[in-house]
Amino acid sequence: MFCTFAFFTNLIVMMSLTIAGTAVLNSLVSDLSPEAAAMLLAAVIGGYTLIGGLGATFYVSYFNTALIFVLILMLVVEVFYNPFQNPENPFGSSEAVYDFISCWKAPEGSVGNKGGSYLTFFSSGGLVFGIVNIVGNFGTVFCDQAYWQSSVAAKPLQGVWGFISGGLTWFAIPFTLATTMGLAYLGLSSAQGAPMLSDDDVARGLAAPLVAQKLLGSTGEYSMLFLILMAVMSTGSAEVIAVSSIIIYDVYQAYLCPFRENMKSGECVLCGKMLRGRSECAEDLCSCKSAVNCHECKIDSKARAMCTSIVKPHYSCPTHGQYKEYQEHLLNYKNWCIVISTFLSIPLCLFCWAVNLNLTWTYYFTGILISSSVVPIALSILWARATATGLIAGVIGGCACGMTTWLTYASQFEGGLSAATFVKNTGEEMPMLVGNCTSIGVGAIASILVTYCTRWNMSKEEVEAEWEKTRDIDNPLSPWVEVYKGELNLDDGENFHDRPPLEIVIRKFRAAKITAYTAAVLFTLFFVCLWPGSMLSVDILDFSGFNIWTTLSRAWAFIAAAFIIIVPMYQELRAIVRQIAKNKEDAENGCEDETTAPLANGNAATNPVQPTNNTSQKNQSNNKHEYILQSLRRVMGRAIFSLRGEQISGQNRNTDTCNRL
Repeated sequence: MFCTFAFFTNLIVMMSLTIAGTAVLNSLVSDLSPEAAAMLLAAVIGGYTLIGGLGATFYVSYFNTALIFVLILMLVVEVFYNPFQNPENPFGSSEAVYDFISCWKAPEGSVGNKGGSYLTFFSSGGLVFGIVNIVGNFGTVFCDQAYWQSSVAAKPLQGVWGFISGGLTWFAIPFTLATTMGLAYLGLSSAQGAPMLSDDDVARGLAAPLVAQKLLGSTGEYSMLFLILMAVMSTGSAEVIAVSSIIIYDVYQAYLCPFRENMKSGECVLCGKMLRGRSECAEDLCSCKSAVNCHECKIDSKARAMCTSIVKPHYSCPTHGQYKEYQEHLLNYKNWCIVISTFLSIPLCLFCWAVNLNLTWTYYFTGILISSSVVPIALSILWARATATGLIAGVIGGCACGMTTWLTYASQFEGGLSAATFVKNTGEEMPMLVGNCTSIGVGAIASILVTYCTRWNMSKEEVEAEWEKTRDIDNPLSPWVEVYKGELNLDDGENFHDRPPLEIVIRKFRAAKITAYTAAVLFTLFFVCLWPGSMLSVDILDFSGFNIWTTLSRAWAFIAAAFIIIVPMYQELRAIVRQIAKNKEDAENGCEDETTAPLANGNAATNPVQPTNNTSQKNQSNNKHEYILQSLRRVMGRAIFSLRGEQISGQNRNTDTCNRL
């Protein structure tokens, strides 16, 4: 069920991407047909995904994000400063923008702004958009497999701070870019004396490309073209990988072709024996050793690393060999699934174009379809008492009720739900608002009530047993104990399923938990209550208030751009310097550190295959992608060496040669 809603989420996000991408491409490139635009987007997404994969996506996304922020700053500077005295730019300062907008009245009926002014926060349309935006984004973040892959790949505390800083940095895009381009569009319409775009064109997301085109000419067109392509490339790649992961690891591996059929909870996927228990006979319990300390796995890794042929030798390890072969087959199927998913994005895009769906419609509809799963997913992670029956009832019941209220409300408009008026009537604000609120509300209430009806009481032993089930979800080739043994201060275990008591894990990661809860509460109060409430203290902004608001948005963008460009680069350079120092130390000691081999992942030098499930994909990239990343670091490291004027000894060169093999 959750796989189905995750697939729906990826589907609707891809719809939004393709709708926005094709609309912008058609507006910027003359005589470009929707079919050609859809094929161009599919080629960009597919090529970027297949060449880079999930591992390289993290690297290339950095350059995409850096370029996006540079382009945003360029547009912001042009609107508010006009540094080159462009005669086509009527602005150049906050005062000029304010003068134009203050002369342009908002339609009273359509957006509901107080006093017909665009300089007020008293807006019924803005309130509806804010509520729908919160509900829809809740659903997207909880259901989108792309978010889970990135979050689970990171360690708890680093992941928490990464999402906090990432969220604050991302906020510059809707805050600064939308504010700047929206105000510039209103100012240009005021200067012209009439709206420059129809309401349908605005709903398609064409306001920003138009502003860039009018203010910067061909430079603005190319800037928006690159900005859209970079955004679609990164997000589309993540969605394609997410869809492929769902199909291969959550459906094909789990139900169609499992490695070990009819496996029960608590059994080892490698040997089929129980992982732990009170059996009197030790032979009835699993004794599979960890792949990290497996001698046969090290021999296999070395043999495959030394092999220059495209076809690698088969694994010979009696414990892990068959499972590694199975994972490589899954990886091959996943690559084909990426190709197929990319091609299927073309008819999806053409369908949206044919039925005249716009970006606003798909954005508002997201919450109706998937927000019912927000609370059930949260309960499945945080509440031991949650039952499958309760969660299924919440997800399906919430979605069904949300759809029903949405369509019922929309049917009351002129034309009802006929083919000619379906998109228009169902895209109205109030039906979308009612549907979103009903979906998330019913989903939450139903999941809690049905859970209490199906499981009223739980003993302490039952709660502990329920949490132990979650700890059995593991990858035998890269166990979570091995990944977190540094944080947990653990020694190497003999078997891959050896793990510390639950109390130790809870105590060690309490800081990450407290940080996440505190940040969630504080940021919710600030962004949802305090900040909007303070802006409602003023009916219509004067120039002073308007200048403060726009200055704050510009400052946010500059700080976010500096952070997103400088901090990742500093962290990567520091990692390179540390790796260089480690290589020099290994060379001086005359030993070879296998963890730096290009076929190794970040935690285990003996696992060149895809992980058991899609939640470990960053830690376990495949050989090709890891080789690319290790080679990139090695080249940058040698560049740093040359800048310092240091000479690499012959022994160190020999070690580096071994690492490249």
